[in-house]
Amino acid sequence: MRVVLTQNVPNLGQVGDVKDVADGYGRNFLIPKGMAILATVSALKNVDELRRAEAKKMARRLQTAQEMANMLSQLDLRFKRRAGEEGRLYGSVTNADIAEAIQAKTGQEIDRRRIELDEPIRQTGEHTVEIRVMTNVSAQVKVTVEPEAE
Repeated sequence: MRVVLTQNVPNLGQVGDVKDVADGYGRNFLIPKGMAILATVSALKNVDELRRAEAKKMARRLQTAQEMANMLSQLDLRFKRRAGEEGRLYGSVTNADIAEAIQAKTGQEIDRRRIELDEPIRQTGEHTVEIRVMTNVSAQVKVTVEPEAE
């Protein structure tokens, strides 16, 4: 069965691609979910229109992601935590803490899994944390951890 993809389908193709798929896969999964349409003569003529629409959508997403990255890179997050004499924290600052602080400052919700933190921050001082906004767009956020005054 030949179909024209109307959405990006993982391990199959991008919007506008014409693919040969198994009859059952096309009839029972792709077409009912709106991911593809039958490759008729009129559908093949609309392939360019589908690709242009998808390109515009991706351009808008990229622009929004870049604006978000610019806003995030200007942030300076400060945390006060209990610390020992050497500057070692009794607890830690995790990616969930950073996501919560970003939401409190900007009102934008960031998924904690997009915050690239190899391990939680356990030392006072300045740290740079990378946040993946989109696949190819990321931002560097400055995180300062200060000891709590006792």
